[in-house]
Amino acid sequence: MIEVSAGLVFRDGKVLITRRPAGAHLAGLWEFPGGKRRAGESFEACLCRELREELGIEVRVERLVEKLTHEYPEKTVHLRFFRCAWQEHEPRPLGCPEFKWIAAAELRLHEFPAADARLLHRLETSTELWQ
Repeated sequence: MIEVSAGLVFRDGKVLITRRPAGAHLAGLWEFPGGKRRAGESFEACLCRELREELGIEVRVERLVEKLTHEYPEKTVHLRFFRCAWQEHEPRPLGCPEFKWIAAAELRLHEFPAADARLLHRLETSTELWQ
């Protein structure tokens, strides 16, 4: 099982998404930024490290929003999604080919991994996560 920490980074009523790189599992799909947890690392510390490495940003991890386990044919992932507040530095595509800030209405215009379906539904139907 692969343990992954992902961030719902909000700023000005929009959430940050990144595109998965070519050659990676689920290449080309959009996702909430984050990555694999290292041994002995907390999910929160993992998320801060991954966002620094992938996008060059600093965030404040606020709270756990969703946790789930999803089985793909080739691997099983345990995901924890945290609501984060952007703190400093403008995002840059350091470890991803592309990123965007999008509003709730734009979520449907992007293809995400199957594991994100329940969270995407919450984001589309609940305003509390966006505040």
